[in-house]
Amino acid sequence: MDYPFLELMWTMLVFFCWIAWFWLLFVVLGDLYRRSDVSGWAKTGWTVLVIVLPFLGILLYLITSGRGMAARREARELAVPPRLDTGATQIAEARRLLDAGIIDDAEYRVLKRKALAP
Repeated sequence: MDYPFLELMWTMLVFFCWIAWFWLLFVVLGDLYRRSDVSGWAKTGWTVLVIVLPFLGILLYLITSGRGMAARREARELAVPPRLDTGATQIAEARRLLDAGIIDDAEYRVLKRKALAP
């Protein structure tokens, strides 16, 4: 047991920073490649900069495009509507069709069984 507590804490900090670094790298490259307002040459330049000078490249990208990253992520999340096609909504829609006389009782039971199937 020749591994003191402070060395353990230091190892955990280094490991955490290493994981955070890769997460930041993926976030930056993901944002860069999703952008449509940046040309292919600019994307290539940013990629080379991030690979050759990783700390400087990521910090420069965050400084120059950090505010836009948040706006693009928010716009992307708002553009995708949440999927509300649950079993309960399918059954409610089938019940509405049954009450309106569009489908009969047998079709309602089939739709209900499909909605409840795993």
